[in-house]
Amino acid sequence: MKAFDDSSLSAELRTALDAASAAADISRAYYAGNFTVTTKDDLTPVTQADVECEQKIREIILERFPDHGFYGEETGRTRDDADSVWLVDPIDGTKGFVRQYPFFSTQIALMRGGEIVLGVSSGTMMDELAWAEQGQGAWLNGERLAISEVDDIDRAAVSTGNLKSLALSDGWPRLGEIVSRADRIRGYGDFYHYHLLAAGKIEAVIESDVNILDIAALSVIVTEAGGVFTDLNGHPVGLETRSVLAANPALHAACLERLRGWVA
Repeated sequence: MKAFDDSSLSAELRTALDAASAAADISRAYYAGNFTVTTKDDLTPVTQADVECEQKIREIILERFPDHGFYGEETGRTRDDADSVWLVDPIDGTKGFVRQYPFFSTQIALMRGGEIVLGVSSGTMMDELAWAEQGQGAWLNGERLAISEVDDIDRAAVSTGNLKSLALSDGWPRLGEIVSRADRIRGYGDFYHYHLLAAGKIEAVIESDVNILDIAALSVIVTEAGGVFTDLNGHPVGLETRSVLAANPALHAACLERLRGWVA
């Protein structure tokens, strides 16, 4: 296994890791429950921790890269004309955070020229820090990640996310075919099933009702670990992505054959 070489990190990736570390200090301090919760227009919760984490991430990134754009879950977009844009969800899984589930994370990605080129996924309370940069592989806590080689549905462990929206889709019966054949079906959810996927511990993730800030960093981590990461119709990840099919190449193709034509 290739050893982790800290000297190989780009300035952008070092910045993302520094920002994730600073955000972890903030979210960890609030995790015990000493925070206020308000409701956004889309009826999702937001806490002081969300806002303060994003402010700190934004401060660190734009201090080092003032010409870059920034697209954050809480503070919105800046410099839409910038070629390099940071995509940030300071606390992905706020509903869980509010109820003291440990499955929340901080997601930081860099999109350059419309392509996601690096990502950091910090599962603070689970001590999982994953990162990847295009062409440099994917890593979890300093260990290189590699996706599973299981290539048929009958032997695959599949994790689903947001079952409610999946069930409301007209593609639900097609997903049922995969569920009925898979060796194991679980719903690890949020960042965690993508970490498991990139580490070769499960074989596929099928998810809907996401946005780009949820999955941008995770998409490059899975891809650099050897996986394929698209929406449920096989389209590449972009700003409008709302669903995910992620797996190794052979299993991705097998699942996509059954799911293509998905309409949310």
